[in-house]
Amino acid sequence: MLRLALVAALMFAPVETSVPLHAGGRVTTDGRFGWPGVYFEGRFNGTSVTASVEAGEDHLAVLIDGVERAVLEKPGKVQRRFDGLSAGEHVIRVEKLTETQSGYSRMIGITTDGTPLAPPVHARRVEFIGDSHSVGYGDTATVRECTQAVVHDTTNTQLAFGPRLAKKWDADYRVIAFSGRGVVRNYSGGNPGDTLPVLYPRAIPGEAAPAAPDGWKPQLIVINLGTNDFSTPIHAGEAWKDDAALHADYHAKYVAFVRQLQAANPGARFLLMGAPAFIADVRKVAAATGTTAVAVPQLEFTACNFHPSLKDQQLMADLVEQAAGTLK
Repeated sequence: MLRLALVAALMFAPVETSVPLHAGGRVTTDGRFGWPGVYFEGRFNGTSVTASVEAGEDHLAVLIDGVERAVLEKPGKVQRRFDGLSAGEHVIRVEKLTETQSGYSRMIGITTDGTPLAPPVHARRVEFIGDSHSVGYGDTATVRECTQAVVHDTTNTQLAFGPRLAKKWDADYRVIAFSGRGVVRNYSGGNPGDTLPVLYPRAIPGEAAPAAPDGWKPQLIVINLGTNDFSTPIHAGEAWKDDAALHADYHAKYVAFVRQLQAANPGARFLLMGAPAFIADVRKVAAATGTTAVAVPQLEFTACNFHPSLKDQQLMADLVEQAAGTLK
């Protein structure tokens, strides 16, 4: 009898159907992703939905109709079903919160026993390129002294200035950022040559393979690079004999990077952000490339390891919005 009951239950169990997804950010054809701020969106008509992911070391938030319902943290395959939704149309989002400098997570899929609908469409597209300030490094922390584990757990890229502004604009967005990297020099001279422009083409930040062309073209590109180039003194054995040589190399390589991006994204507007310590250099790059410099004032830096707080992130979002004007 037990076997017959099990067979009957299986026969009448609801059939779940895949929900078409829009991927925001760089995602490989097999669903892997590593850059900060990646998200997936889907729409369905029904009362339940299931999200299946391989979370890696990431924290992945699941939101339904804009309300956070869970944060998936367990490494390996995680499957979470959400029942009891009101009848009708819903939007589900899976958002990458944490930074991954090696490894990756993977979207397996989202299914529903209701009716899948076409994913949301965003007419506007913005790309944010940068370092830890763009990642949102430890931005939810309320203390400056943080272990690496605390940094990981308190980083929420979705609350960094880029995603929060893009969401206000209802824009599709990508965050190509890596903590500790600069234009020509990384923090304290570490990982020489492995700078953000070198990492930029990659599909997964910790892997050398380039991203496959996907036709995604941003209308606005916001770059915030320079903090790691200049925040620590040059050490013996580095490539620059003095500060003047470092600034000259920064200018030349930054101009080349912007021109490369301009060639790949004709018609896109560019905003180049700069802190007080290097805004003069950024203004020279902007003048040479026909782009716009955005001066960032001294921030309070009360988050992990003297990084921008949520208040600082909002200030930067406001500055970018003011500089961008109306994004068509």
